[in-house]
Amino acid sequence: MLPENLTAVVARNEIWTGKSATEPYEAGWAKEAIVFVRALKEPKGQLPKARIEISADGMHWCREGSEFDLPAAKDAVTFQRISHFGNFLRVAATLPDGAEITLLVTFHLKA
Repeated sequence: MLPENLTAVVARNEIWTGKSATEPYEAGWAKEAIVFVRALKEPKGQLPKARIEISADGMHWCREGSEFDLPAAKDAVTFQRISHFGNFLRVAATLPDGAEITLLVTFHLKA
């Protein structure tokens, strides 16, 4: 039996400033995930770390504990591996005043 896998685009050409997050994605069937984040334009200002958040219902969120750098240059890519995440996933960050990033975020899920 071949493993089931899926790639989901959860943010495309989104501009993040201040408190930002991707759309929730229901991934309870998956055993593992890799999140890729690519900067589509040159980021502005001091970028914080992004964080993985999980949810039982897609509305109330908890920090999963994983944090990773947002990409620091146009076309740069960063990623984070995740397992044991329950049902809903999203990526979030709180950018300081003057910081901005336009990004593409994809979840790569495997059963």
